[in-house]
Amino acid sequence: MKRIHSIPANDARMLAGSPDLPSVRSARRAGFTLVEIAVTTVIVSIGVTALLVAMSAGTRTNAAGRKLTQAVFIAQELREWTLRLPFSDQDPGDIDNPPGPDGSDPQDFIDDLDDLLGYDQTGVTYSPPRDGQGSPIADMTDWSQKIMLTWRDPDNLATIDPARSSDIVYVEITISCQGSEILSTGWLVTRRE
Repeated sequence: MKRIHSIPANDARMLAGSPDLPSVRSARRAGFTLVEIAVTTVIVSIGVTALLVAMSAGTRTNAAGRKLTQAVFIAQELREWTLRLPFSDQDPGDIDNPPGPDGSDPQDFIDDLDDLLGYDQTGVTYSPPRDGQGSPIADMTDWSQKIMLTWRDPDNLATIDPARSSDIVYVEITISCQGSEILSTGWLVTRRE
């Protein structure tokens, strides 16, 4: 036999929306609506996107800083090398030769500063770059260094001496990585007696 349940009076008032008791509708209102969830999702998504963009920018900045640090290292190595080289060829048979390589390829042999002019007198490019001893830095194959020499007038260092007879040379270098210029700098080298 089936039992029929009756609804007690208090429960009947609750279902009817009695002012004394909370209604079923207000009990359901305690959760979030779909619109509220969608707005929250959009706000959180914007925040996460901004965070990812900031992290990406930080990574690019770190990579650029790392490349600049490596370029400065290469420039310091090259400066050590050029300051140690004799100003001009010390071989008595080459003393009257004009500045430039003395019959050897600057990629293979450098025995004085003016050899860095190169055969075409426009400088020398090394890839991989050279260290403070003039030896290739084997693990930097993506890097290169271009070396340009200009003789300077001792009375006005901004003036180039086209005859290359001055005792002052400006060494200008450009350090590149994967074809992009990272650093360009230079220094003066003077003849030492």
